[in-house]
Amino acid sequence: MQLQLYDGVAAIAQPAWPAGEGAGVFVGREWLAALEETGCVGGETGWRPLPLALERDGRTVGLAPAYLKQHNRGEYVFDWSWSEAYARAGLDYYPKLVVASPFTPVTGSRLLGGADEQAHLIAGLQQLVDDNGLSSAHVLFPTADEASRLREAGWLLRDGVQFHWRNRGYADFDDFLATLSRDKRKKIRQERRKVADAGVEVRAVDGAAIGSADWELFYGCYRQTYLEHHSAPYLNLDFFQRIGERLPGHCVMFIASREGRDIAASLCVRDGDALYGRYWGALEEVPCLHFELCYYQGLEYAIRQGLGAFEGGAQGEHKQARGFEPERTVSAHYIADPRFRSAIADWLRREREGVADYVDQLFSHSAYKTLARDV
Repeated sequence: MQLQLYDGVAAIAQPAWPAGEGAGVFVGREWLAALEETGCVGGETGWRPLPLALERDGRTVGLAPAYLKQHNRGEYVFDWSWSEAYARAGLDYYPKLVVASPFTPVTGSRLLGGADEQAHLIAGLQQLVDDNGLSSAHVLFPTADEASRLREAGWLLRDGVQFHWRNRGYADFDDFLATLSRDKRKKIRQERRKVADAGVEVRAVDGAAIGSADWELFYGCYRQTYLEHHSAPYLNLDFFQRIGERLPGHCVMFIASREGRDIAASLCVRDGDALYGRYWGALEEVPCLHFELCYYQGLEYAIRQGLGAFEGGAQGEHKQARGFEPERTVSAHYIADPRFRSAIADWLRREREGVADYVDQLFSHSAYKTLARDV
């Protein structure tokens, strides 16, 4: 087997794209190629695509979607303190190598291929760092099996926390609400009532039914929300239109309107047994509309479709009061300099203890009924 570095995933033929158990749409060729073709990665973005492929007899049997990074934006695993430590020591932390689905904090396969292929890819990533004088390599949101293999290869693991919703066979949204404590049920109903009382109606559009006008509306809302926070969006209209064309079966859009005018939209991605809340935006401010479009509509859709899970994105303790529960995530890190590797390992050990305490505290404040709480 031979390792081959490509200048972008588009250079790898579609039939040669390797399968990976649990890989999902976010590391599929269509998604990653759309990011490259529309300029969301590459160029001056600080994300240089360098997919590492493992080939045998002219066929790609393994792949790591790697990027040479000049910053840590769009990763959702924050290592500012590490880069600052390098700077204080007079060393360069960037560029670094990152294996990830850009701008996507969703757990899934990051080392496509079987166990043997993954071992070769891990060794190849380390070699890339060492041969090119890079500070480090980082695999973000890998599966548990991949994390285990990375740890066995000497990589450092870092724990994180997200909030996910699990479908326990609910018949409808009211059936889900009935499992929550009284105060949480009341809060959710009040929030949804505020949206309805403001005259807002929401419709779900999915698949090929999402038209060009819908994508333009969604992007306008998405961009407006970024501008209101004094930042620029990572993604552009061209990207969203391309995934709508190439991956229609994965796209679900919720559009809010008032007095016949569309005022907000959110986009979810459906993949396998799960729905992933990804992006949203609004042209008008309506109290609780964010919760309605980003959480409650997705929950209702997942229940109607019989999906097993709904992930609402990174971070956000406020999700817990709305039925989402804490779940651990993981990232893996290869630090080339043995001095920094030792220091970061100690830092991660202390952080891990803090994450464990944090998760324990979260579970003690579950939104769901318990025997000790009122119903």
